[in-house]
Amino acid sequence: MSCPSTQSGEQIEPLRYLSRVEAEAIEKELLEDYKFGRQQLIEIWGHASAMAVTKVFPLPSLPRKQPTVLVVCGPDQNGAIGLVCARHLRVFEYEPTIFYPKRSLNSLYRDFTTQCEKMDIPFLSYLPTEVQLINDAYNVVIDAILGADAEPGEVKEPYTSILATLKQIRIPIVSLDVPSGWDVETGNSEGISPDVLVSLAAPKQCATRFLGRHHILAGRFLPYDVQKKFELNLPEYPGTECVVSL
Repeated sequence: MSCPSTQSGEQIEPLRYLSRVEAEAIEKELLEDYKFGRQQLIEIWGHASAMAVTKVFPLPSLPRKQPTVLVVCGPDQNGAIGLVCARHLRVFEYEPTIFYPKRSLNSLYRDFTTQCEKMDIPFLSYLPTEVQLINDAYNVVIDAILGADAEPGEVKEPYTSILATLKQIRIPIVSLDVPSGWDVETGNSEGISPDVLVSLAAPKQCATRFLGRHHILAGRFLPYDVQKKFELNLPEYPGTECVVSL
């Protein structure tokens, strides 16, 4: 997709795909220089992720009578984004269920968990290894397991088994920011193959190897000076939307 410039008359530049170092530098600048809180960033990204899901899978389009969604959360920040995504999907009248096998001791992440519990979002005690059970129960699976900071070669149980199961399911998978099992720069080694990739704030280099149906950019909040400093060349969002298709 060509990316419109923010100023008329400027040359249109291609969208920038971030390395691991660049993604970390942007997050550091937001936290330290712009005084965003980590909870604030996770909330923004989780809400935007939920909006992306609603754009690709609006309620009337879901094949099952119940608008069920399975959200699989990892132990770190990407998992917390998944928790927020699930909460917003519940507000949007979807029926999320969360699988969160290793709950973080981080008090911030525990707060996100409590919010989901208070909204009566069910948590699975285990993920069925019989793939057909997942196919029959849910419309979509959201992969919020491993984020941009994960090293694919260091994936351990229970996540190796979870990824092995998710590779076999037939229903669509939506990956948040980086598909689990992918290197943030070089892409898919032993990871899953999602139907939808939701890039948060700006796409990572691995997104150039994404072959699924929909690539969505989500999280319309980056200050203009940050966009300019890192030469992101982000596309224009339609109207007041916080998501845009790439």
